[in-house]
Amino acid sequence: MHVRSMIAALPFVLLAACGGSGEDKQAASPATTTAPEPVATTGAADTAPPAFAICRSCHSVEAGRNGVGPTLHGIVGSKAGDVAGFPFSPALKQSGITWDRQSLDTWLQGPMKMVPGTRMVIAVPDAEKRKAIIDYLEKQK
Repeated sequence: MHVRSMIAALPFVLLAACGGSGEDKQAASPATTTAPEPVATTGAADTAPPAFAICRSCHSVEAGRNGVGPTLHGIVGSKAGDVAGFPFSPALKQSGITWDRQSLDTWLQGPMKMVPGTRMVIAVPDAEKRKAIIDYLEKQK
């Protein structure tokens, strides 16, 4: 019987530990919680499509914020290997590629096939996902 009393009191103990009380009208119950808002892009109301999640693990769309991969802010229309502060592979720097819809689509199908010696290994085989990613990247200016 003592264990049941402890279990019944647990929600109040947890609320007290968080600085709340059982009577807090702002506390959300499981039935009223909402999903987090999608992350907005730099100054735009556009949100990244679900397909961009694979890119986000290495790339940012914030200007000047490189990660494992270079920022993708303003990438459409730029030359491959030309993002300030990012150490590109010699193969990509010397590729002569200008990033447009066609080159990005080819790149996303197989970066190492397009530019042997590049460091990017992730491919996006689904054409609709590539289109969604490229549409999103075109807005990152």
